[in-house]
Amino acid sequence: MLIECNHCEAKVDAKILAQREFPSTDDYDQQKYLFMECPSCHSIMLGWSEPQPDEDGRWDWSQAERLYPEPPTFLDFCIPEMVRHSLYEAKKCLGVGAYSAAAVMCGRAIEAICLLKVKTKTLAEGLRKLKDENIIDERLFEWGEALRKERNLGAHASETTISKADAIDVFDFAKAFCDYIYVLTEKYEEYLIRKKGSV
Repeated sequence: MLIECNHCEAKVDAKILAQREFPSTDDYDQQKYLFMECPSCHSIMLGWSEPQPDEDGRWDWSQAERLYPEPPTFLDFCIPEMVRHSLYEAKKCLGVGAYSAAAVMCGRAIEAICLLKVKTKTLAEGLRKLKDENIIDERLFEWGEALRKERNLGAHASETTISKADAIDVFDFAKAFCDYIYVLTEKYEEYLIRKKGSV
């Protein structure tokens, strides 16, 4: 069973030590929990899998997702693919110590938001326009500016390097930025519609 090992930072064919299906019927909500061991570093992991169809329509268990330790970053599917892809790339860069590249990919994610939301081509202009149109507030604008500066350090030739701590912070800023614009804002709008309909 393939699963991403937190220690090796790679997908591995883990040894299944124990597994339990729940519920133990053919119900479409069936899930499988797996107690697994990495074949390379022997780390212990808890994984989760669900039935999914293959290209021929046959059902099999999906690739396991790690629940413990430290599950991989989850990005809500209401975040556009163009944005999510850049954030996943940034996370991969963090995992291999490519901190400048991680900052660049975080900047690319926010640039994609600017392009989709306010049709701008540069990050600086996009952030200003997002703020002017009240899509983001002053705090998020400041986060975006900090992220933009780190992105520029990573993207342009210089002797300045981006530290691991700064790269992690930049990733967290970028993810929070995306969650605010696409996840929390959408949930709040749904809440307002629901409350208006119940009056």
